[in-house]
Amino acid sequence: MNQKMFKQKGKNLSDSDNKYRKEKVSDNKKWSGHHVSECAEESPRILDRLGGLRYEKAPAGDNRLAKVSSVARSRSFREKEGKVLLEGRRLICDALSAGASPQTLFFSMVERLQELPLDKLQQVKLIKVKYEDMKTWSDLVTPQGVIAIFSKPDASRLAFPKDIRHQSVPLFLICDNVRDAGNLGTILRCAAAAGCDRVLLTKGCVDAWEPKVLRAAMGAHFRLPVFPNLDWDDISKHLPKDVIVHIADNCSSFTKDPVSAPVSGQIQNVTLDKSSESDSDEDSDDELSLPCVKPQVYHESWAQKSTALVIGGETCELSLEALGLAEETEGRRIFVPMAPGAESLNSAMAASILLFEGRRQLLKVSDKTRRRARSKML
Repeated sequence: MNQKMFKQKGKNLSDSDNKYRKEKVSDNKKWSGHHVSECAEESPRILDRLGGLRYEKAPAGDNRLAKVSSVARSRSFREKEGKVLLEGRRLICDALSAGASPQTLFFSMVERLQELPLDKLQQVKLIKVKYEDMKTWSDLVTPQGVIAIFSKPDASRLAFPKDIRHQSVPLFLICDNVRDAGNLGTILRCAAAAGCDRVLLTKGCVDAWEPKVLRAAMGAHFRLPVFPNLDWDDISKHLPKDVIVHIADNCSSFTKDPVSAPVSGQIQNVTLDKSSESDSDEDSDDELSLPCVKPQVYHESWAQKSTALVIGGETCELSLEALGLAEETEGRRIFVPMAPGAESLNSAMAASILLFEGRRQLLKVSDKTRRRARSKML
């Protein structure tokens, strides 16, 4: 009997001890792994730390995160629904700062939510999910614990950082058939760093809102205007009237200039219209009818006023429209001399070299103009 009473007493102590532990967790706001305890979630102190924001906890079997992951995997779904998926604190903060419209935000810890500008999440649906679920549907090896669905941003309505825009130069980048997501993202990052005015993407380019493009661009989408999925007629509307269009090319043999010879460069040859292809002797006449654009080494003067640069993809040939626009504006085929036998630079590497050289030349012209204006005033 004494042994039975001892066991019952121990059981009562154990129950009391467990109750005490739960109350202590609630009071001290202790965290368990990646998830907040239910007691902590209901605490008024947590709500105060979130500025009064309310969120819901996804129940077991909730598949909302799995559904929105299709936004990241399907271009057609993004275009149809008008949504994009952004993952990670920095990218989401950049989007919020630029005025993008968030719809739903998934997070694994309250601490991750606190790292975001809470005042811009007042109308956003907040859902707390398990970290394991986020890891399952994330494209990252180690997710940062926050994923957001935004309305597809319109570059003409975003508010870009003023300090960056004030340092921009009249340099426009046109991406023609750039289909590698990593390359396009790196090109956008270079364009933002070089102070480009805007980036124009033809319909042949990979979607600018692909997850891999977003990761490689490191927030460039929200630092300068990026206009995707454009026809060549639309591209002309986004450029100043006095712009000169140059192309980054390998100076192919498709030219009317008999003096120029093929030179190692960056981008592929010109794409011919299929309607002009023929087995007759008129093929040579078709080649001669191609636009004539003279080659020029990259470090010579080519960016003196509003300048546009066309960068083509590595596996896709440069469009005939690009060459025609360069001829029409008296542009050049800009190339980077390379050591004999070396492989041509990829499109991202070529873009970085040419964009920063273009920026250097434009700033030099701007500096000369300011000096002349000062000397006249004196």
